[in-house]
Amino acid sequence: MRLSDQFGYDLTLADRDSVNAWNATVLAFLAHGKTTPEHLENCLSRSPDFALGHAARGLFCLLLGRRELYATAQECLTIAQTSVRHSPVTEREAAVLEALEVWLQGFPTRSADILDAANVKFPEDGFLMKLVHAIRFVLGDSIGMRQSIDRIYSAYDETHPAYGYLLGCRAFSLEETGDYRQAEASGRRGLEFARDDAWGLHAVAHVHDMTGRSEEGAGWLENHPDGWAHCNNFGYHVWWHLALMYLDQGDADKALTLYDADIRKDKTDDYRDISNAASLLVRLELEGVDVGGRWDELALLSDKRSEDGCNVFADLHYLLALLNGGRRMGSDRLLTGLKARAKSETDIGRITAEAGLPTGLGLEQYRKGNYASAFSLLTSARDNLHLVGGSHAQRDVFERITIDAALRAGLSTDAERLIKSRSHKRGALDRFAEQRLEICDRMQRAERVMEDESLRAANSV
Repeated sequence: MRLSDQFGYDLTLADRDSVNAWNATVLAFLAHGKTTPEHLENCLSRSPDFALGHAARGLFCLLLGRRELYATAQECLTIAQTSVRHSPVTEREAAVLEALEVWLQGFPTRSADILDAANVKFPEDGFLMKLVHAIRFVLGDSIGMRQSIDRIYSAYDETHPAYGYLLGCRAFSLEETGDYRQAEASGRRGLEFARDDAWGLHAVAHVHDMTGRSEEGAGWLENHPDGWAHCNNFGYHVWWHLALMYLDQGDADKALTLYDADIRKDKTDDYRDISNAASLLVRLELEGVDVGGRWDELALLSDKRSEDGCNVFADLHYLLALLNGGRRMGSDRLLTGLKARAKSETDIGRITAEAGLPTGLGLEQYRKGNYASAFSLLTSARDNLHLVGGSHAQRDVFERITIDAALRAGLSTDAERLIKSRSHKRGALDRFAEQRLEICDRMQRAERVMEDESLRAANSV
C-alpha cells in the first residue's frame, strides 16, 4: 500500500507518521528551516527503507558543497538503490535517485535537467520545484531557474500548500533575470501565503539592492524581524543583505556591528557563511574601512577548506579569505587545485576553466598589487562568472574588485565602462558606482590636462 504526500502524489511509504514526517521535511526545506534534518531523520527512523528520503538527504549533502559530505551522499545513494531492489519506487521518486547519481558522477547540470523533466510530469510537486531551483542557483543558471518555474506555474493556485514558496522562487528567478517590477510583486504576494518564506523575503531585498533603493531595502528587512528567525544558516545571509543596505548608505559602523553580532555570530566554516563574511569585509575595505583582525578567523577556516574543490563559488571566497588573511600556502594550494580541476571533463572542470581559474589568478594578482594584470585576468572571466553560481549581489564583490583594479592601474576609461555596464545590469546607480564615476571623471580631467600641449612649458632654444 502506498500513501500520498501533501501534494497528492504517491510515496513508497505505508506508515502515516512517516508521511507526516516527510511532509514536514519538505515544508521546512521550502522555508529554509533549521528543522529540516530533524524531520528527515524522524521520517527515516520510522521508515529506513524510504528510498526518496535517502536520496533527498544525499542531494542536501551535495548542496552543502563540502568534500567530506560526498562520501555521505554516496552512502545515501547506495542505501536508496538497495531499498529500491526490495521495494520498487514511483517514477517521481526514481528521478530523485537518478539526479543524485549523476551529480555524484560530476554533472549537476544533468541532475537539474532530470529533476526539471520530472517536475513537468508532476507539476504540483513543491519538493521537486524547490530542489531544481536550488541546484540551478548553485549553477548560476538564472534563465534555467526562471524557465523551470514558468513550466509549472499554471499548476498552482492559492490552495496549494507550496503556493507562497513557488511565488518566492519565481520572485528570485525574475530578479536574477532583470525583471525587477514583477519580481518584487511576486515576492510580496508570496509572503501573504507563506510568512516563513525567507527566500521570497530576500528576493525582494535583492530587488532593492539591484535598483539602488538601499534605504527602502533596509526598511523592508527591518520590518520583517521574524521573517528569517526560523532559518538555518540562510538567516546569516539575510543579515548580510541588511549589512549591504547600511553600507550603501555610508553607515559602515552598522554593517560591522551586524557582522559581529549576526553574520559571524557562529563561527561556522559553511562556505555560504564564509562567502557572506569575506565579501562584506572586501566591500568594507574598498570603502577604506579598517576591519581589524577579522580576516584571521576566516583565513584559518578557509585554510582547512582549501582543497575541498567541489564548488567554485566556495573556492573563490575561501581564496579571498586566504589572500587577505595572509595565508600564502593555503592560497597556493587552492590555486593549484583550481589549475588541476580546470582539466577535468566534468561540470566543475568546465566552470573552473571558464571562470574559476582566471578569477582566482586575478584575485592573487590584485592582492600582490599587480593591478593591470589583475584587471586583465578578472575581465577575461567576467562574462562567464555567473557559471560559478550564486546571485548577482553575491558575485558583485568580484565586479567591485575588478573596477578597483582598473582604477588603481590608471585605466579610467576601462573602469568607467565597467561601472556603466554593471549599473545597466543592476538597473540603477548605487553609492559605489556614483563614487567611482566621480573618480573616473577626476582621472580623465587630469589626463586631459597632461595631454594639453598649450599647458606645457615651451622648449628653451
